[in-house]
Amino acid sequence: MATLQKIRSKGALLILFVGLALFAFIAEEGVRSLSSSRAESHQRIGEVYGKSINIQEFNDLVDEYLDVVKFSSGNENLTEEQMQQVRDQVWNTFVQTSLLEHECAELGITVTDAEMQEIIKTGQNPMLAQTPFRNQQTGAFDVEALNQFLTQYKSIKEQPGQPAEAVEYYTQLYNYWKFIEKNVRQQTLANKYQALLSKLFIANPTSVQNLFDARNNEKEALLVSLPYTAVKDEVKADEKELKAKYDELKDAFRLDEPTRDIKYIDVAITASKADRDEINNELLEVASQMQAEDADYANIIRKSGSTISYKALPVRRAALPGDIAAQVDSMSVGAQKGPFLSAADNTQNIVRLIAKTMLPDSVQIRQIGLGGMDEAATQKTADSIMNVLNAGVPFDSIAKKYNQTGEAQWITSAQYENALLDDNNLKFINAITTQAAGTTQQIKLSTGMAIVNVLDRRNMVEKYQVAIVKRPLDFSNDTFNKTYNDFSQFVASNKTPEEIEANAMKAGYMVQQRQDIYSSEHNIAGLSATREAFRWVFNSDTKVGEISEIYTCGNNDHLLVVILTGKNDTKYRTLESVKDFIEGEVIRDKKAGILQEQMEGCADLNAVAKLAGAQTDTVRHITFNAPVFVPSTGGSEPALAGAVAKTAKGGFAKGVKGNAGVYAFQVIAENKTAAKLDDATKQNIAQQLTSNSLRAASRYMQELFQKANVKDNRYLFY
Repeated sequence: MATLQKIRSKGALLILFVGLALFAFIAEEGVRSLSSSRAESHQRIGEVYGKSINIQEFNDLVDEYLDVVKFSSGNENLTEEQMQQVRDQVWNTFVQTSLLEHECAELGITVTDAEMQEIIKTGQNPMLAQTPFRNQQTGAFDVEALNQFLTQYKSIKEQPGQPAEAVEYYTQLYNYWKFIEKNVRQQTLANKYQALLSKLFIANPTSVQNLFDARNNEKEALLVSLPYTAVKDEVKADEKELKAKYDELKDAFRLDEPTRDIKYIDVAITASKADRDEINNELLEVASQMQAEDADYANIIRKSGSTISYKALPVRRAALPGDIAAQVDSMSVGAQKGPFLSAADNTQNIVRLIAKTMLPDSVQIRQIGLGGMDEAATQKTADSIMNVLNAGVPFDSIAKKYNQTGEAQWITSAQYENALLDDNNLKFINAITTQAAGTTQQIKLSTGMAIVNVLDRRNMVEKYQVAIVKRPLDFSNDTFNKTYNDFSQFVASNKTPEEIEANAMKAGYMVQQRQDIYSSEHNIAGLSATREAFRWVFNSDTKVGEISEIYTCGNNDHLLVVILTGKNDTKYRTLESVKDFIEGEVIRDKKAGILQEQMEGCADLNAVAKLAGAQTDTVRHITFNAPVFVPSTGGSEPALAGAVAKTAKGGFAKGVKGNAGVYAFQVIAENKTAAKLDDATKQNIAQQLTSNSLRAASRYMQELFQKANVKDNRYLFY
């Protein structure tokens, strides 16, 4: 199990009778078929290129990945947030793999079994190094270690009567390897596709020369700016103009999934004064119990409602909650503080400093574990091993006799301080951290015996053994019921969205707004446990203007009511949803037209400078390669850089529309920098051009995503 530690689905009537019966049969089958089709459609969690994946298939992929996560991390209990992250990762991988495999199938790109064998044989793929099949000296992937494992796995599977624990472990490790192997194949396919794509982008001499010139041909210009704020007349945009601009910019408003707009009221339920007083009185009694000489801290703290259990183990200050760490700095051994309030996490706290000691932050050990025997036999074997060690026999040679490696390993404070430790682990950690370097001892555990040799102790740090009570200021049932009843009465008394918005503030509630909630999101208002509310928002039967029921969400400490204010199931945001932006663009265009018209009759720069609101600047070091920053308008103007770059010295240009205004300029100087286009510079520019092109091409997955008409229905299931 050392490896596990490391990597932690009758005539005419009769004919008529038969005919009717046959029709009934056909009709029944038709209904069954239709019902089956509908049932199947309700099980679809998503679709890529018209190919669907149902909930069972998706859950199988999730379970596969979960097994890998648990096996490699040793964490068997994932939070709901972690589970959601796992499901998101599985979905993203499924979509990307489906997109890639579809494209590669059309191009004839494959990864053969022979290629996979060669990749595994050479062991250069970084993912292989994440497996336990590594050379102990170099840390590199070792194909022989893999082959040895596969042989052992086959043997265990074929031979009946093997220990259940061994079968389970080998099965987990085999599944882990198959997952890695599958991902190596997918990664190799992606690399092939990207390599083919990269051949489309090769810098040529002309593009190299153009970029060099764009960087090094500088100009200086006298500039007159007419900022858009100079247009004093009120400029408005009519519906026809808004529609035209929306159609022009429509691609910028593309949606890859449905969205909803909502307004909502989120009511946080908090402890009342009576609740806080009751908790404080309970903790005063707890504090008194903790001061007794024979205090059973584990039992007292367990009964106190503390979110932190007692752990008879000295830990670093960094391992303590911040509010507790701030207290122990000024405490002497045996001192106790509290109850005191921590506003940061809304808790009442008690802390007692039991001991303070200097201990190593890291301990290097090697060990031999003994188990499977009665206590007397275990002790006899342990004593025998100690005698042999004392006689000078190497530790690792004895370990091998008991089918163990006996190799050295470092155990750091960070590995155990915040972990859930049983009595055996606590005893083991306390023993090795206080054991002197160069010594060997027997550690008796309930599961057997550990013979531990401490090789090294490093970084002595101060550690604290503390008893902590951290009690959340929870609200009582009475407080919950009162808050719910008050909110329920408010919602019942205000039956329309308009009434809710008009009266919310007077009732002590706040109406908040959120636009463009995507169907791939997992909550509303940043609250957990809003699955039912989320489903209601995206339900096709929910109409704009409807008000939801009251949902209890968060950690049962929030009440939520939602108003659906907008829905979009098309491929683009609606004009209404982006109207403010579109209106701003139209107004800017119209102001630019007015200013350009004012400049039209100006024959030179001096004439432009006399216009109302005109501002002048001298701008130096203008190149085609970078936008011009105009101090007088505060605008960064790419269009101006292009216009100046193509104008010869002495040339005058006007009516250049920018982001912050309209410009006129005259080029007064031009020069080249001292840079030379030598071979090294050419190579550098060529590499940059290729890199820039590849960076742009890296967005190919988004293009494929849109082409594949991906449908994501996960919100219906999770």
